[in-house]
Amino acid sequence: MKFLSCGWSCGWSWGSITGLMVCQMAVAATGDDATEKSVATALGEVVVTAPMMHAPLVVETDPKAPRQPVPAHDGADYLKTIPGFSVIRKGGSDGDPVFRGMAASRLNILLDGENLLGGCGMRMDPPTAYIFPESYDRITVIKGPQTVLYGPGNSAGTVLFERDIKRFEPAGWTFNGSLTMGSFGRNDQVADLRAGTPDFYFQGGATRSDSDNYEDGDGTEVHSAYTRWSSSAAIGWTPDANTRLEISGVRSDGEAAYADRGMDGSKFARENVGIKFEKNHVSQRVDKIEAQAYYNYVDHVMDNYSLRDVANTAARMVSNPDRETTGARAAIGLHLGAATDATLGIDYQANTHSLRSAMGAMAESYRQMARVEDAEFRNYGLFGEVTQYLGERDKLVGGLRLDDWQAEDQRATLRIGSGMMAQQVVNPTADRTRDKLLSSGFARYERDLASMPATAYAGVGHTERFPDYWELIGAGKEAVDSLSAFDVDPEKTTQLDVGLIYSTDRLSVSLSGFYNRIDDFLMVQSNYVKPSLSGMGTRTATVVRNIEATTWGGEAGIDYRLTDTWKADASLAYVRGDNDTDGTALAQLPPLELRLGLGYDNGTWSAGSLLRLVTEQDRVDIGKGNIVGQDIGRTPGFGVFSLNAGYRPKKGILIAAGVDNLFDKTYAEHISRSGAMIAGFEQTTRVNEPGRNLWIKLSVALD
Repeated sequence: MKFLSCGWSCGWSWGSITGLMVCQMAVAATGDDATEKSVATALGEVVVTAPMMHAPLVVETDPKAPRQPVPAHDGADYLKTIPGFSVIRKGGSDGDPVFRGMAASRLNILLDGENLLGGCGMRMDPPTAYIFPESYDRITVIKGPQTVLYGPGNSAGTVLFERDIKRFEPAGWTFNGSLTMGSFGRNDQVADLRAGTPDFYFQGGATRSDSDNYEDGDGTEVHSAYTRWSSSAAIGWTPDANTRLEISGVRSDGEAAYADRGMDGSKFARENVGIKFEKNHVSQRVDKIEAQAYYNYVDHVMDNYSLRDVANTAARMVSNPDRETTGARAAIGLHLGAATDATLGIDYQANTHSLRSAMGAMAESYRQMARVEDAEFRNYGLFGEVTQYLGERDKLVGGLRLDDWQAEDQRATLRIGSGMMAQQVVNPTADRTRDKLLSSGFARYERDLASMPATAYAGVGHTERFPDYWELIGAGKEAVDSLSAFDVDPEKTTQLDVGLIYSTDRLSVSLSGFYNRIDDFLMVQSNYVKPSLSGMGTRTATVVRNIEATTWGGEAGIDYRLTDTWKADASLAYVRGDNDTDGTALAQLPPLELRLGLGYDNGTWSAGSLLRLVTEQDRVDIGKGNIVGQDIGRTPGFGVFSLNAGYRPKKGILIAAGVDNLFDKTYAEHISRSGAMIAGFEQTTRVNEPGRNLWIKLSVALD
């Protein structure tokens, strides 16, 4: 392991680094320690190292709390503060989240129980690009295939972005909002108003986020500016404390510049409507009934002329994919006995993807072109999960799930190659439909230890994942033995999860480890050599291959309260993987990461520091990876040091400020995308991270 310096001279020991952190915090700790904690509000402290795991394989975090480093507006940047998560950077926003080295549809992401799928064949708009985290109340991460309740394909894990809307009894209102300003022209505004009576309520929210291009530690400007906004509204009926019926809607849009490709996102429009019903404590046997239905539509435009200079009209390019997703879910919670609880349910999801594109003089009139559907997907799911209490300290949790998948390839032709050498050929899988019945399940044992305040657990999960749009259709990917990847096999993941959670008034520790065997792992290889279409010579193609793979690793967290006002915490995350078929390292895995934090909080004043250390990554397989990106080479280790401070002048108000990357380090994440050649910008090997970044945030919570 080789950790590089954070910008200070080499030779610092761990003790020296800790001493530096204590020294920095002591400057801000000169306030009266006798200040009562009653001044503290519902607004929590600045999140630094990571939220702790307080239940087996479950992590919860508050997206409204200020964070360091300050995230972008999107879902991926918030997730990267949780141990085990990384982000594939493409620009200032819209990165792809990666958990334990697994990206894209291996990570099941739901917004208030709804699926939202992007349209770009090159992953310019992953689902998290349409998520404005601070408009939600809670983010929950369930690690590994250890639940069957929230849809199929959760081989890496499940992420739930949720709102908590409670009955207004008595009538009243609440307001949450924030203003953020920072380096590189960063400015965000968030507002969330909720009001109601015991019978009815209203929720309305709006967000806006804007940033200019940022600079890396060397002062090199990165093509990364963005502007995004969203609005949401919901009305609900709550005739009693156990019943809720809600109708909701969301609209959002924006634009984003990218440093890793020849086009930018000039439109990220989303429209949503949903209806949800919940009934709790129905009878002695029926604990809960819930049902929902939703419609999501994304209309995405990417071009090379709206947000960057293009030499002439003939070189203009535009692509306008869209995606329509509908879904529904119904579940019932049951008390089957004094020690047995169960949840049974069904869910449904269908989506249609279409595309239109133009070049040259036709680019300006692409809106008059007809959309052409290229793929349809649908899935019916049946699931059941049971919790059996075996005594005062023991619990067994298990579940089974069946999914009936169907996909249709609607492409008549394929575009093979790029640029002037591209050719249109007949699609060998045109109008073909695939059906597959897939199964998933898990079993987990949990025990509260008698000798200490701790819970130990062990679980085995298995999930079968149908290939997604980007593996079957998107960006013209091929199979090894075909011009179309439409017939690649589903992916099958079997994972062992073990861990321990320990908690006292002063010390909290969480440990989680996993070992994962993946059969028919869907790997994307960009440098695969195939015969040319003419039969003369060879060509290089991007193919989707089924391989055998193994991954293992884990996360650790510790939170130690040194005094009533001082706290130290740390987190560690590691994943290692092997491509067993090719006898190489599994590509696109992040290296070992350690975070060390030290904080002070007396209820009125707070301060904190974050030291992030990442090792080098020399286990690579160039040209191989996933639908988001492939390995491009080794990366060195790096260290980044950041500071923050906060002030609560009164209940419901928090002013937080910080400086990220204090020593202006130039670095890039290992799984970052390659830097593209863009007129007016310096091309870098990878898309570098932001340099020194100062920010201030005002958060308000009123009721």
